[in-house]
Amino acid sequence: MLEILYKKTEDLIPYINNTRTHTEKQINQVVSSIREFGFCNPILIDEKNNIIAGHCRLLAAQKEKMDTVPCIILKGLSRAQRKAYIIADNKLAENAGWDEDLLKLEIESLKEMDFDLDLLGFDEDELSNLEQEEDLQEESKSGNMNKIFGFSPFTVFNAREGRWQSRKKEWLSNGIKSEEGRGVDLTYGDNLLLENETSVFDPVLCELAYKWFSPNNGLILDPFAGGSVRGIVASLCQRQYIGNDLSKTQVEANRNQALNICKDIFPVWTIGDSKKIKSLVGDIKADAIFSCPPYANLEVYSKDPDDISNMTYDKFLEAYRIIISECYDLLKNDRFAVWVVGELRDKKGNYYNFVGDTIKAFTDAGFNYYNEAILVTCVGSLPLRAGKQMKASRKLGKCHQNILIFVKGDGKKAAQNCGDIDIQIEELNEVENA
Repeated sequence: MLEILYKKTEDLIPYINNTRTHTEKQINQVVSSIREFGFCNPILIDEKNNIIAGHCRLLAAQKEKMDTVPCIILKGLSRAQRKAYIIADNKLAENAGWDEDLLKLEIESLKEMDFDLDLLGFDEDELSNLEQEEDLQEESKSGNMNKIFGFSPFTVFNAREGRWQSRKKEWLSNGIKSEEGRGVDLTYGDNLLLENETSVFDPVLCELAYKWFSPNNGLILDPFAGGSVRGIVASLCQRQYIGNDLSKTQVEANRNQALNICKDIFPVWTIGDSKKIKSLVGDIKADAIFSCPPYANLEVYSKDPDDISNMTYDKFLEAYRIIISECYDLLKNDRFAVWVVGELRDKKGNYYNFVGDTIKAFTDAGFNYYNEAILVTCVGSLPLRAGKQMKASRKLGKCHQNILIFVKGDGKKAAQNCGDIDIQIEELNEVENA
């Protein structure tokens, strides 16, 4: 049977290799707890008064100038058991979780009793987060998550659903024709699995990327601009935009569209090889990066030897890594980069692992890999081709893209730099999924 003994605080010996640290804030919290509830948790010691558990309680007692404290002597422990228990006592407590619903109810009850919540040990941010989470849960329960974020911030975006398609039509009704300027000289690689038309970027995905991962009036850098959609959507979302493309024809088409659509903020397109993106865009510091690179030679945009879509995969990767590294230097600290990619096959039908190569290129450049998501795309004529592919080679019909999100610096600071999410998408009439 364990016996509680009172020992002089000056006789207790802290463990010199105690791996647990105690801040002044935590010590003060324990002091407040002792004042309110008494010294209810004895210090654990061995037969020689060496502390095994309760170092912070001793510090609090010393701060309160207590002469004695309650202790329990753990007898018969080996040296290894004492060392292990000192670590386990702290770690096992950390492994406990919270029933947050019950926690909120208990805290709310204490509020009604005018109890000092500081004595619970939670800081203001933690209590605030609990309240915000409850608000978000209420919004979610009432079907209003979309009002907060535009679309639910999950790792799967469904571009086939009626609401997404309706929003896309709204964007295109502004006069966006991203296919203009592309297709005159466009050819296709041997491994093409798409319909025989130029891929067009989704404006809804642009809107979410800008509103979630960049600040209002911030500067978006796009090293693979392609068509007009990303620049025009940035402008209409009150973001500055600078994109680069190798094709003069493409850039001229983009500029002509922007002249007819954009008003307050005009997107900027430069022309040249993105391996020299620093010299092309000038002395800028971007607030976010957003792009969709060429999928190697899946779509070959020109015969220009500097066009990375016209290179072998190995050469493509060399240039690709240079561009990503240069973009890192052009991005402010604590900011996000959103990259839309997909897998592609070699001539033998095997995947190159382009998604993995992209992640490595970003992390090698200095970015941290922060989020990933899937964009489920419309199937189009895929059903006509998927059956044939499956029978001939057991290849699955591809109907998604990968959204990779990286951060330069600290993710929490990057989120703060984005400010509040100011997206406002009015509720649209629900229609059947496409």
